[in-house]
Amino acid sequence: MKRSLGIASVLFVVSLLLVVAAAVPAGAQCQLGVPAIKIGVQGAASGPHADYGRQIEMGATMAIEEINTAGGILGCRLEMKFMDDENKAATGVKNARYLVTEWGAHFMVGTDSSGVAMALGPVLAELRRIHFFTHAATHRLTEELVAGKGIQEIVRVSVPVYQDAIVAALIFKDRPEIKRWATIGADYEYGYASWSLFKDTLKKYRPDVEFVAAAWAPFLTLDFSPHVSAVMAQKPDAIFSTPWAGEAVMLLRQALIQGVFDQIQAWWQAMGGSVDVLEGIAAEVQRDRFKGKLWATARYIHNWPDTPENKAFIERFRKRWARFPNYSAETTYSALFIMKAAVEKSRSVETPKVIEALKGMQIRNPGGLRVFRAEDHQFVYNVPAGRVMVDPNFPIPVLGDLKVFAAKDYYRYPPFTPVAVTK
Repeated sequence: MKRSLGIASVLFVVSLLLVVAAAVPAGAQCQLGVPAIKIGVQGAASGPHADYGRQIEMGATMAIEEINTAGGILGCRLEMKFMDDENKAATGVKNARYLVTEWGAHFMVGTDSSGVAMALGPVLAELRRIHFFTHAATHRLTEELVAGKGIQEIVRVSVPVYQDAIVAALIFKDRPEIKRWATIGADYEYGYASWSLFKDTLKKYRPDVEFVAAAWAPFLTLDFSPHVSAVMAQKPDAIFSTPWAGEAVMLLRQALIQGVFDQIQAWWQAMGGSVDVLEGIAAEVQRDRFKGKLWATARYIHNWPDTPENKAFIERFRKRWARFPNYSAETTYSALFIMKAAVEKSRSVETPKVIEALKGMQIRNPGGLRVFRAEDHQFVYNVPAGRVMVDPNFPIPVLGDLKVFAAKDYYRYPPFTPVAVTK
């Protein structure tokens, strides 16, 4: 496959945000011969990561409301059932089986946990239903299960760990003064894979860098002080961090207490641009306690791209939910419009026909232009990263001093080589 994702190579072009198209008249027949198109949605809606599941639900709900208001899909209304997968693989699989075999879902959307996603993959082939994954970041979902094993029912709408790791390396390769790196990592595959990809990528550009310490924090860690102390004892120039959501907030606050930002030159917080993290550290950002050294990204951020379409999406979302959308909300919202476009093209809800319709698709979402890559069923797109800062135009912190990376520059390409995921 050529690495270029140019417009000329795209076979199918559709604009996501044209939801004001003429509505199908009331009482019109569904042209697909079903009472309604049923969408099964799931995410982590309980426990410490519950905001991500809620954002998935909010994004899906708003998309379905807009699609139905504009006449549905070929005259067919959409119905949604949301289920809490509890961030547990067994629960996610149980939910998927129920949604398809008992409730009658035509499509499924969502999933926060990489572990849940990997468990769902083989089940999707059995159920013969497409699942649009809108958060789970493991590279193995698309590299191993789609490109490797050929499971066609997996479609990824959000960026995998390539953004967490490769984008970070591309930023800091141009900071020659930063030579000694340490990680405070999530003690499971997400943390291991991100750290490994970061090291491998940065080393290609900067043979002089050293990786001096690693401390691994188990899921649901509350006290990060031992991890912070362990890595700071090795006097790193910068920290690469992968705990996310509320754990990221606690880690950053505890690092401030221990004076870390007086001793380092940079801190990379994977997914630190998510709305919940920015809300959690807003007071510290207002007081400049991170001293401009906190860098972050997210699979979508509310202040980029600076387009009328994205601004309109944020305005509608805030009016509907009184919140900013996090990346799980945007990717889920966008997944519903991707599904809509594929169903309209194929004029079917049958899985093989919809998968065929995805091929060659280019679609403009609030987060920018996404292009479907048939080899691994990923919708690839450009992403930003930047420093956490105050912007008077927003009531919560944003990522500023943005660096935007083209999909061709940071996505991995088939044939895929294995990524070391050990400590």
